[in-house]
Amino acid sequence: MYTADVLSSKIKSRAKEQGIKLKDMLVELDLNINTVSQISDKKGLSCFPLAKIADYLDCSVDYLLGRTDNPEVNR
Repeated sequence: MYTADVLSSKIKSRAKEQGIKLKDMLVELDLNINTVSQISDKKGLSCFPLAKIADYLDCSVDYLLGRTDNPEVNR
């Protein structure tokens, strides 16, 4: 099962590893500045913003969802 805590935690930690400020990333992606902090188990995050964030952080959506510990994108 996917949880909002895992998703937001993975996004935050991946951004921190790369020295990326969440605010800057969200502005660049034209997403609401509160996108990450407003993720909840009921609402989740739609697939398009999630894919944009994964691309920006150079990792897979599966990694952000906690389905794998490997951030590499399978291309």
